[in-house]
Amino acid sequence: MNLIAVFAENQPGQTARVTKILADARINICWVTIANSGSFGVMKFLVDQGDKALERIRAEGVMASPLEVLVVEVTNQPGGLHDIAELLGRKNINLSNCSGFVANNRAILIIETLEPEKAGDILREAGLHLLTEAEIQKV
Repeated sequence: MNLIAVFAENQPGQTARVTKILADARINICWVTIANSGSFGVMKFLVDQGDKALERIRAEGVMASPLEVLVVEVTNQPGGLHDIAELLGRKNINLSNCSGFVANNRAILIIETLEPEKAGDILREAGLHLLTEAEIQKV
């Protein structure tokens, strides 16, 4: 599954510019994070139409790239994130970025790693459920 990473100057109106592109294209944002490092920042969007979002954003002259991520359901209790971090760490998989949320009593982690295929195999072998794009829409 791909996130759309958008790179922009860190100034007022940039988020509105990108979200308008998505809204006008009738693309739904399922998850977002925004971070900056000085004069530039990155916005990451998990959307319902990744290819279309990337195409539309780039057509407006905004720098954007797809990022492969894993979306995994974890136990919604203390230690859920620890279990994932420990499992992947034991297998020498580094978490580049990770964020999560709880919706409808389901804990969902979005994981970025340089080895998404290997990490996905490890998570599935451990009995964890990786969500499909269709399942994300229902969370």
